[in-house]
Amino acid sequence: MIFKRKAIERLEEWKKNYSDSYAILLEGARRVGKSTIAEEFAKKEYKSYILIDFSKSAENIIRCFDDIGNLNIFFLRLQAETGITLYEQDSLIIFDEVQLFPKARQAIKHLVKDGRYHYLETGSLISIKRNVKDILIPSEEMKLQINPMDYEEFCDAAGFNYSLLKQVYETGKAIGQDTNRKLMRDLRVYMAVGGMPQAVDAYVKRENFAKIDQVKRQIIALYEDDFRKVDPSGRISAMYHSIPAQLSKGTKKYRITSALGKRNSSKIEELFYELVDSKTVLPCYNVTNPRVSLTDSKDFDSYKLYLADTGLFVTLMFIDRAAAENEIYGKLLSDKLPANLGYLYENMVAQMINATGRELYYHTWEKSGSTHYYEVDFLISKKSKISAFEVKSSGTGKHESIKEFAKKFSANIDGLYLLSGKDVGAEKTLKKKPLYMTPFIIS
Repeated sequence: MIFKRKAIERLEEWKKNYSDSYAILLEGARRVGKSTIAEEFAKKEYKSYILIDFSKSAENIIRCFDDIGNLNIFFLRLQAETGITLYEQDSLIIFDEVQLFPKARQAIKHLVKDGRYHYLETGSLISIKRNVKDILIPSEEMKLQINPMDYEEFCDAAGFNYSLLKQVYETGKAIGQDTNRKLMRDLRVYMAVGGMPQAVDAYVKRENFAKIDQVKRQIIALYEDDFRKVDPSGRISAMYHSIPAQLSKGTKKYRITSALGKRNSSKIEELFYELVDSKTVLPCYNVTNPRVSLTDSKDFDSYKLYLADTGLFVTLMFIDRAAAENEIYGKLLSDKLPANLGYLYENMVAQMINATGRELYYHTWEKSGSTHYYEVDFLISKKSKISAFEVKSSGTGKHESIKEFAKKFSANIDGLYLLSGKDVGAEKTLKKKPLYMTPFIIS
């Protein structure tokens, strides 16, 4: 099933304004829909297109690149081998999974300069050094990050009324317990299914959650295969698997040693960046001074890790079972899982913030005269000020940290938000919002 994706609009902008001077690279984790987006864009915008999938291309297609020094011969061979006619200024050539054939990526400079056709690349784990160490990365290449489907895209696919959510948000008023409960249940469907197109497709086709969970397990298995190609020891996979457990403990930063034990620090740092480069995880950095630029004050040694897709996060939480039963998902949808699963909602908010193109930040500071500390879950910049967010799973509960944050940084605050399953409310300058309003708050 083909879903409406926002990336198509970004590609239309690229075609209109930049395609004569730059190729565009769609990068992201496996199974987020890069290839489908590329082909749907090609069908919509061009008279013809050629898709070369380097994960399964025949040897005769690969040998076409032996003539890359003579582009006239290269294009003639490509058309002969594929049976597709190319039209100047009205054809797109797609290099799918281009990291598997670096020679094609290096050729982009010459292909773009030639100017006859437009070029789109897709890549998974594209920035890991082993995939690019022997080539010259072309400067004639723009990048577009493809994420799992965001909540708006999911609502469109699932038939949920996203425009209604926006109207509810814009009123600024409580909508009532019954309606709020229904809208929260819709949001929990998104949490359970996630934004990986294969999982969304299974949900739209009314598969049960046991089958949807199996789809997500297969995706996680693909990620693990990729991790082993980079690090056969399995350490990257161990770091990935430890994320839910580390978040559940409520510690103020991710600890690699908790996943791997004590290891050589320089090698561990390299593994961390390879995991981040895979786009399967979202790093969230602690900022030391929210009064200045969040980017300028982030602590590279203090961070949390979230999964790029909350649906995969749910599956990873129960990966020790042969298969997550429908009962588990039933409890999630009815909000009857244990109350200490705030970190699951944190992961969803992290995914929503990342979908806007923002980096993730949080802030911790010590309590006076105590070994404990305050923590604000997320910070985002809004012009010269910041908005702070605390996330709760169901009720609003205690929220001492964000109150103290308001006192400490009052001159720098644009907005204070407590996100939970409860309806709209307020407590002095603290705005209480249901979690399904997050996309409108951060936009």
